[in-house]
Amino acid sequence: MRFKSREYPGYDKDPMHGMSHEAKLIRDAWAFRLLSEDEKCEGWRSDQFEQLWSQVDAIWEKADFRIANLPPEVQDKYMKLQMEALRKAKAAGWDPDGMLELDD
Repeated sequence: MRFKSREYPGYDKDPMHGMSHEAKLIRDAWAFRLLSEDEKCEGWRSDQFEQLWSQVDAIWEKADFRIANLPPEVQDKYMKLQMEALRKAKAAGWDPDGMLELDD
């Protein structure tokens, strides 16, 4: 996973209303208890996100990248975080069809 070299503004200030790669990674880390939900990653740079991604990816790999293979309490936490993020993003005007952006 590659992240831009800029500093991340923080989960609550995510430019894609919580739907950026960084925000999705943060929610996974919250669900997996790698980060407390108080940690919004404000000011984080790409190297910090890459380290977190390695930890999150290791957990997903053990679960064969399937939500159903996560422990029930983690599944519940994961789904609550995802549904709340989706609700907030849509309320803020996020359009899932706008996600079809191509990076150079």
